[in-house]
Amino acid sequence: MPGKAATAKGLQRALYVLVLGLCLASAGAQEREAPYTALRRAMVVEIRQQAAGEADIDRRVLETMAHVPRHAFVPETQRSHAYENRPLSIGYGQTISQPYIVALMTDLARPGKAHKVLEIGTGSGYQAAVLAELVAQVYSIEIVEPLATQAAQRLRALGYTNIHTRVGDGYYGWPQAGPFDSIVVTAAAPAVPPPLLRQLKPGGRMVIPVGTSFFTQTLMLVEKDAQGRVRTRQLVPVRFVPLTGNH
Repeated sequence: MPGKAATAKGLQRALYVLVLGLCLASAGAQEREAPYTALRRAMVVEIRQQAAGEADIDRRVLETMAHVPRHAFVPETQRSHAYENRPLSIGYGQTISQPYIVALMTDLARPGKAHKVLEIGTGSGYQAAVLAELVAQVYSIEIVEPLATQAAQRLRALGYTNIHTRVGDGYYGWPQAGPFDSIVVTAAAPAVPPPLLRQLKPGGRMVIPVGTSFFTQTLMLVEKDAQGRVRTRQLVPVRFVPLTGNH
């Protein structure tokens, strides 16, 4: 039988090999991530430039955009374009929104650390991930089942534990989880859905594209005051896929 000294040396060697392997794996991951880090920073610079004179986007939102790996939320065939400031196809007739619009909508929602946010239109999960870095809980609904399944798996793999997803018609919201501090809608509705308005807390904000076609959509900010009175503001022209369902 080996002596205690030999056993101890064997354990030390095994530990050394394990630590070395972890270090090499970490170094390899950092090396693979480095180009994306630079591209994210360039993307944020472009967002700042586009926002100049139009919107003062909160620093926390921009820092989050510089951190969340957008390339992980697009198909592999689109990864070389992941940090371009434009929407990209994610299949099933759906898109991942332009980074500037994601930043703008996130900023307009005024996310707070203790907030609970509802997202309508999970898509690939990118907007939900950005929100999850800034709030306590995100509830996200996607009507296209394969996209919802893929997004849920992707978000779990990336370590997001504060995002709750489900398949459903976003027009009706998620009443069991409401009311919400903010609601972010990533598909265009002909008008603000009344069920979503009911699920918005007094003092809350909803950001939603409203319009009947790609060419007549406007990003709208809906605010509910402490007495439950609603005020709406039209902001900028946008192009979103339509909100679908049986409503």
